[in-house]
Amino acid sequence: QVQLVESGGGSVQAGGSLRLSCAASGNTIRTYCMGWFRQAPGKEREGVAVTDSIVYTRYRDSVKGRFTISKDNAKNTLYLQMNSLKPEDTAMYYCAVVTRSCDSRWALDSGSFDYWGQGTLVTVSS
Repeated sequence: QVQLVESGGGSVQAGGSLRLSCAASGNTIRTYCMGWFRQAPGKEREGVAVTDSIVYTRYRDSVKGRFTISKDNAKNTLYLQMNSLKPEDTAMYYCAVVTRSCDSRWALDSGSFDYWGQGTLVTVSS
């Protein structure tokens, strides 16, 4: 069992930055695939970035060069640094984990992840 708690969301203007954090408890996340997903109103949940901090990291095309995912295994915490934010980044952001290493066949597929946080809201105004 893994419990996840996100924080760091908020309201920013376009071009601004936010850093999301996801604290994990209940199990070490050292080798697990962890990711950030988001869901905007009226839209499906989509993968933003995933990593297992071993060999695999992957980003959604629309956030490449702007977002950076990282994992601090000592703190059992996942981060998402978001720079150059755009209004289309507005969404509820969720942290998720699956108890295995990432695989390119499903890494950005929300259906492949077992445990989810409650979400943190990011609002970007133009």
